[in-house]
Amino acid sequence: MERLHWVRHRCRQMLVESSGRGWYSAPDGMSSKTSMDPHSSPRRDSGKQRTVFARHGPRQQELESVFNSYKGNAICTTKYTWLTFIPMNLFEQFHRAANLYFLFLVLLNWVPVVEAFQKEITMIPLVVVLTVIAIKDALEDYRRYLFDRKVNNNMVQAQQKDYIYQCWKDVRVGDFVRLSCNENIPADMLLLYSSDPRGVCYIDTANLDGETNLKQRQVVSDLPLEGVEFTAESFHCLVECENPNNDLSRFKGYMEHPSGVRVGLHHTNLLLRSCTIRNTETVVGLVVYAGHDTKAMMNNSGPRYKRSQLEKHLNTDVLWCVLLLVIMCLSAAIGHGFWLKNLKEAVFQVNKEMSPALAGFYVFWTMIIVLQVLIPISLYVSIEIVKLGQIYFIHNDLALYNEQLDSRIQCRALNITEDLGQIQYLFSDKTGTLTENKMVFRRCSIYGVEYPHEENVQIRKINSRNLILNPELVRKLNWFCSSMLADSSCGTAASLELTYILDFFLALVVCNSVVVSSPSQPGHVVPDTQTPLKSLEEIKLMFQRLTFSPFSALSSLSPPQIKGRPHSFASRLFGRGKTGSFRARTNLDGAGEVAEDLTREVDCERDPDDELLYEAESPDEAALVHAAHAYRCTLRGRSAEGLLVELPGMGPLAVQLLHILPFDSNRKKMSVVVRHPLTGQVVVYTKGADSVIMDQTPKEQTQNHLDSYAREGLRTLCIAKKVLEEEEYEAWLKGQQLAESSIEDREELLLEAAQRLETNLTLLGTTGIVDRLQEEVPETIEALQRAGIKVWILTGDKKETAINVAYACKLFGPNDQLLTADCGSKDAYAALLDELKVAEQCGEDSLSPAGESSPGFILVLDGLTLEWALQEEQRSDFLELSRRCKAVICCRSTPLQKSKVVQLIQDQLGVMTLAVGDGANDVSMIQMAAVGVGISGQGGMQAVMSSDFAISRFKHLRKLLLVHGHWCYSRLANMILYFIYKNVMYVNLLFWYQFFCGFSGSVMTNAWVLILFNLIFTSIPPLVYGVLDRDTPAHSLMELPELYRQVQTSKVYVSYMFWITVLDAFYQSLICFFVPYFALAGSSVSVLSFGSPINASALLIILLHQVIESHTLTWIHVLVLVLSGGLYFGFVLLFSLFCVTCSPPTNPVGVETLEMNQPLFYIICVVTTVMALLPRYTPSNYTFYTLLLKSEWGRKAFNLQREYSCFLVVIGFTFGN
Repeated sequence: MERLHWVRHRCRQMLVESSGRGWYSAPDGMSSKTSMDPHSSPRRDSGKQRTVFARHGPRQQELESVFNSYKGNAICTTKYTWLTFIPMNLFEQFHRAANLYFLFLVLLNWVPVVEAFQKEITMIPLVVVLTVIAIKDALEDYRRYLFDRKVNNNMVQAQQKDYIYQCWKDVRVGDFVRLSCNENIPADMLLLYSSDPRGVCYIDTANLDGETNLKQRQVVSDLPLEGVEFTAESFHCLVECENPNNDLSRFKGYMEHPSGVRVGLHHTNLLLRSCTIRNTETVVGLVVYAGHDTKAMMNNSGPRYKRSQLEKHLNTDVLWCVLLLVIMCLSAAIGHGFWLKNLKEAVFQVNKEMSPALAGFYVFWTMIIVLQVLIPISLYVSIEIVKLGQIYFIHNDLALYNEQLDSRIQCRALNITEDLGQIQYLFSDKTGTLTENKMVFRRCSIYGVEYPHEENVQIRKINSRNLILNPELVRKLNWFCSSMLADSSCGTAASLELTYILDFFLALVVCNSVVVSSPSQPGHVVPDTQTPLKSLEEIKLMFQRLTFSPFSALSSLSPPQIKGRPHSFASRLFGRGKTGSFRARTNLDGAGEVAEDLTREVDCERDPDDELLYEAESPDEAALVHAAHAYRCTLRGRSAEGLLVELPGMGPLAVQLLHILPFDSNRKKMSVVVRHPLTGQVVVYTKGADSVIMDQTPKEQTQNHLDSYAREGLRTLCIAKKVLEEEEYEAWLKGQQLAESSIEDREELLLEAAQRLETNLTLLGTTGIVDRLQEEVPETIEALQRAGIKVWILTGDKKETAINVAYACKLFGPNDQLLTADCGSKDAYAALLDELKVAEQCGEDSLSPAGESSPGFILVLDGLTLEWALQEEQRSDFLELSRRCKAVICCRSTPLQKSKVVQLIQDQLGVMTLAVGDGANDVSMIQMAAVGVGISGQGGMQAVMSSDFAISRFKHLRKLLLVHGHWCYSRLANMILYFIYKNVMYVNLLFWYQFFCGFSGSVMTNAWVLILFNLIFTSIPPLVYGVLDRDTPAHSLMELPELYRQVQTSKVYVSYMFWITVLDAFYQSLICFFVPYFALAGSSVSVLSFGSPINASALLIILLHQVIESHTLTWIHVLVLVLSGGLYFGFVLLFSLFCVTCSPPTNPVGVETLEMNQPLFYIICVVTTVMALLPRYTPSNYTFYTLLLKSEWGRKAFNLQREYSCFLVVIGFTFGN
């Protein structure tokens, strides 16, 4: 039937797919017509998979063509070589529109009829920018080259005729590689041999994904040479696997033996490049992926790059600058044409043969060259420098440092710091993000009986020694101890309950992926002990007293008839542990003495070396295993074939591990198939979400307990079992092996096989685990809401749990109204949505307008309802309702639904979103949001590796957004406006001069000053202010989150601010030009002498304008301002003294020295500067400051910041303008 089922499945696919695409993979022991004979040529199926043989085997010559198509193991992450650096770097830089624009100007200036300056001078801005960026790129690429050379020249033992040391770069696909403990893995290898007798090895994946927990990898099963020393000559198998991909948790393929038997390959058989071998003496692997085909290299995408909203807005304003430039040049061209047309008698040489229209056309292009600085080419480079400075200070903020974890914030995206100041929606995971993800065993329900463990919630460091036990559960478990075997007064109901209790704890012990070690055995191998196991006959005698049919069946079996007999199986796989009773640690009123009476056994002192260490992939598993260990149901060892467990009164028992079905988000379950150590039966133990297990095993009393746990905010898991007949298990195993050995559609086949196994389950009980909130989470969420940020919680937990945690986080208060949407169909959702809208509208009408904390609405949706809400026809109604709500809680949501919610809000509402999470299930949400934040905690490092910013605690979001986000946005916005202002202001000085020179494109200054004015003389102060300026002190922003919202509503950098800045620049340019013009009118000064006070006044106005606009003034700012002014005056003086032929046809010698010796020069500079900046000192500038003090939170700020009153005055100046 299994074979028929598989054939039907493949036939359905082949009707859709072309006949050449599918290919069959047979399970172990099953013959196949497509089995590959090792003596035939290797087959590759249109790029679907790759074939791997031993490269140095007997068929080396025949297989060489196949292996030559695979990449070598040498890596090259550099972009350039000595020969390609200059052309490639220039090619990349000229992808920027600004660089192409200035290249066009350089070429245009070489045309004689439109030449404005010396050809070399026009090249200066472009050459400077290209050189700076080229040097930066060269240094980065050289560092990559050094790293590549170091990695490629690492040494490793690889098999040719013998194992010899060779460089990593010489390793090829098909080579055998032998590694020792603490060696790095050079390529992706199939694990063929391990010196560990259990056939396992441990790897450290910190270099790959940042996780420090050791991962267990398993030798390929059913190898003919398993258990003996590996020799390459004895390996004649063929490996077929999928083509290279970047999925670290997936590897599909099979190994075919010479006999035709195929064995499925999994990711647990694959050793990944960059990982480190730990706690294993020797391993041997076959290279299947090398070099850039390895998963590590395919995941190496480099720094994340996102375009911020500010940068997108800047691009629009640059286009406006281009339009402004065209208008000014067109005006000059038309003006020059009219001037030539009306010219009667020229006092200087004019080409009378050229028509005014053609002359105007030439002037248009000349003015394009003259006014080129209107386009801020240096602004893009300046923004990158400023962002690096901002990131440096964020990275080194001690308030964002976690001393306990020795972890600081990581800024992984280098160019979206300003977006932190514009967040409007925040989407957060619950477990591990709002909570600590350090689980504590709080409650359990077994056979409908609840056993609370209330006091455990106060325990900070969880282990089996400090858990406080339930005395009633201790009493029942003590029945299994030897001193109570004589008591045969148990009835049938009590016997059934005891059986459920034992199975419940056995399920906790075996249904997990926990790795066991001990302090004295770092190799993750439990040491042998000397006390023998109880005999099987004693165990049979004890369970005969239970008179329960599943166990009583054991009495009819003689020891040889029991498959996987505990004693013999344990003697082959594990050492033997101690037996003995246990004494419960309780903390209930008077319960300590009760427990003392209930545990009258001999108190055996445990050997300190007997303490076990559990390394779990999830905190849930660790909490359950620790809880079972506290009740003396102990996991003592693990191998690929079985587990060593210790049960109360029975000593160590070997549990044969037949199969593991790991947890996945579709099934929401994990199952293990074992041979029961007492009955010998094949048993399936399953743990998973109550939503999938309770549907199969409805128990009213247990359901009531689950609802109670959820209301308390506990994480719930259901524990179930299923007993399989031997024939039933064998039939399922064939289908499972068929799915495992398939490459195509493996996931679908495995899911179907798991679903067939995980049916008709018997519910054993449920657990309730508490996950404490992180510190300062309620205060952080409250501050974010006061800042105008809407917080949504997207979690996979139950509705009651999510609501309880949201209330504890102060996401909503006792006066807020919950709107719950829990529907099973689309029609029901549509009807409910209308009801919720009416309820929400009625609620809004009944709310009183007064009061600071007006009640709000909280929308709660489950996963199925969310699926309806995300459909196209329902989106608008869902958005309308959610926008009116104070917060939204989406429970039972899948990772895909989380990302869809973020995308919906971001795209439809056009708002700035931030997503924060800590686990792999949050990756899609984090990547979808405009800003993704990962929390490095107990959930691994996948979220961190996919994030833009990584923090260690949720509370750090408060300062990251309210302080650094506020600062970064205001700094960059003001810097961009300042750059536009100074460029427009200086360009207009040149434009006003055209009215007095016949629009000929002449200028009143030498070309060197013109080019360097914006490029060097006035470019450094904005950088310093962009990094160091603080419009408001940090503690004011923390105390008053409303300031964050104020910046959002006022929008420092919006469209109208661009035009206000341009008008301001026009006004200052008029003053700066015409005050010197009227002061020198009628005099005999030369053109350069006329331009000297104009340039000096423009420099002073621009620098002092920066001082007025800024909010911070330190010695660094003063030093930069003085150096900028000194650099300008020093340059023009030296230029005036020594430069005779530097700026033909003009001669600047002596101009500046003469001007600076005249008092009129300084009078003009002072008067011009004062008049240009005078509007910034009018009483209207105090408007914002007055309004600030009239508001309640403004008065708080004034009371908090009296000593910083100067900052508030400066804020008034800024916002008043």
